[in-house]
Amino acid sequence: MLETSARLLRLLSLLQAPREWPGSELAARLEVSTRTVRNDVERLRALGYPVHATRGSAGGYRLGAGTRLPPLLLDDEEAVAVAVGLRTAAGGSITGVEETSLRALAKLEQVMPDRLRRRVNALQNYTVPVPPDRPGPQVAADTLITLTAACRDHERLRLDYRNHDGTESRRVVEPSRLVAWGRRWYLVAWDVDRSDWRTFRVDRLVPRPPAGPRFTPREPPEDVVARVTRGVSSAAWRHRAEVTVHAPADAVLARINPAVGTVEAVDEDTCVLRTGSDTLESLAVHLGLLGVDFTVTDPPELVDALRVLGRRYAAATPRR
Repeated sequence: MLETSARLLRLLSLLQAPREWPGSELAARLEVSTRTVRNDVERLRALGYPVHATRGSAGGYRLGAGTRLPPLLLDDEEAVAVAVGLRTAAGGSITGVEETSLRALAKLEQVMPDRLRRRVNALQNYTVPVPPDRPGPQVAADTLITLTAACRDHERLRLDYRNHDGTESRRVVEPSRLVAWGRRWYLVAWDVDRSDWRTFRVDRLVPRPPAGPRFTPREPPEDVVARVTRGVSSAAWRHRAEVTVHAPADAVLARINPAVGTVEAVDEDTCVLRTGSDTLESLAVHLGLLGVDFTVTDPPELVDALRVLGRRYAAATPRR
């Protein structure tokens, strides 16, 4: 039979599972009587763990949320996952969490068994992160908390927003979702004054409290992730193109990433691809990689780029 302290830890570990435990099942797991289980539950309560109990045949014990955070018990895989997540957060795109992430990581590694600490340290010492071409913008953790709370509670927000061209405006929005794409955060929200859905870069906005009033949430017209990825890509394009592709829309969609562009079916064998790129040359190459025939509708400069590329390919092909 486990000693009292070891038994309490075992009981706490069981109660952290998201379910209700009948007293008889806990007693069987711990190899004690149900009376001992009741006594141990009271000991946990005295230590600050909010253990709730419900009566009846379907009742039992469960661990609830309290007024303060008590110590947690993690199994090996959970501990490693938390440590890896904290290391990632310390170097991420959210300001205000670097120091707290490192403090929490230090506490976790201090109590880790050597076998787990070696696994975590190996991950740190033998992986080399590739830095981005340009450092991504950072956002404050408090801003993310404010936005997600407004999404959850369906409360309108007033925002000071700076557009990509530097112009500033005051927006009143009904927030729906936050999307993390690459190293940036985006807010998808209904713009009250414009009566339409808009996507806002979080590092360019400043929430103006107080929030409110509440609103009835709207269903977004499309997948919010697809909306953000498509909008982010198109905003960065220097050259945009419209191409008639002589293939079914589903076949083209299967060959491209949603961030590359939009595909609109014309008939069963034809579709229109709207896409773009930083250079006409790269755009011409990627269109060739579709593996199907296409006709450029716009711009004329892309047609010229394709002709140049075609002559270059032809010159590189030896004649027999």
